Amino acid sequence: MTPNTSFASNGISIERWTKSSRLALASMAAVLALLILAPAVLGAGAIDRMTALFIYVILAAMWNALAGFGGLVSVGQQLFFGLGAYFTIRLADAGLDPFVSVFAAAIVTGALSIPLSLFMLRLKGGEFAIGMWVMAELAHLLVNLDRLIQGETGTSLISLNVYDSSMRRATIYWLALTAMAALLGALFILMRSRAGAAMQAIRDNEEAATSVGVRVTATKRLLFVLAAFGIAVAGGLWLATATTFQPKTYFSVQWTAYMIFMVLVGGIGKFEGAILGAILFFVIETFFGAAGVWYLIGLGATALIFSLYLPRGLWGEVERRFDFQLLPVGYRLKLPGPTKIQWKE
Repeated sequence: MTPNTSFASNGISIERWTKSSRLALASMAAVLALLILAPAVLGAGAIDRMTALFIYVILAAMWNALAGFGGLVSVGQQLFFGLGAYFTIRLADAGLDPFVSVFAAAIVTGALSIPLSLFMLRLKGGEFAIGMWVMAELAHLLVNLDRLIQGETGTSLISLNVYDSSMRRATIYWLALTAMAALLGALFILMRSRAGAAMQAIRDNEEAATSVGVRVTATKRLLFVLAAFGIAVAGGLWLATATTFQPKTYFSVQWTAYMIFMVLVGGIGKFEGAILGAILFFVIETFFGAAGVWYLIGLGATALIFSLYLPRGLWGEVERRFDFQLLPVGYRLKLPGPTKIQWKE
């Protein structure tokens, strides 16, 4: 069946694309083209902030993929963020170019997530969530034992010093932009494929998905590894911007807390929601991040309010009220006349 299939005999059609979604893709392509040129006109501070935004989008999209589309709620995704940074340090110390090390480290982390998934995916619900947190703490302790890291004292990505500061900043910016676009594109294509439909079927009812032939474990593993790889890329890129690696910072649960906040506010299970949530978090951090503990209290209160009164998130409310999607990953059945069935994801 094609993405837009019509049944002329009874006036029923199945849609995957709309005019607004096509316009959204064209607009995003134009925005990306403009962002590529940004280092030529923006100052150093603005470039660093934009790099942080791209990293936040990656984090939100990967946690949303795992929990929102796959139903695997984790509070331990800082495991992969920390490992991405740690292996970047290790590979750069071995002589690999630091920029290449960022993505090589993500590949290593993604590879390690495969055997990890063999037993983690046996856990359900809260057991999986807490189990991931335990694994993150275990990895934190093991990394501390590495003499190169010097315990909680940490170390630096000193190999970056061979690059001029302005060129280094621009290169990290372009790498973050490229990584964000590539990961979002890969996730979008995946969620619109049969594997994506299988993931959402598992999220909605695992037993029913199994009964219709969905390979539950293999499908979960695909999503688990993708999220691990993407978050590891974010960890390596964050290290490249900060240059300093301290295990307690990179393996902190605050990273997963940020991911959860972005997805809850933007709209869990909505492709656009993760992007919107990341932008809102970025704006809040930019203007209120210096408030210290009150900033964190405000984030927690905001997440609680959204959970209670806007459980669909901002983008979920937009969809509900206006039947509007920019980047749909599901199908919509249109009936003759004014009546239509909402998007099914």
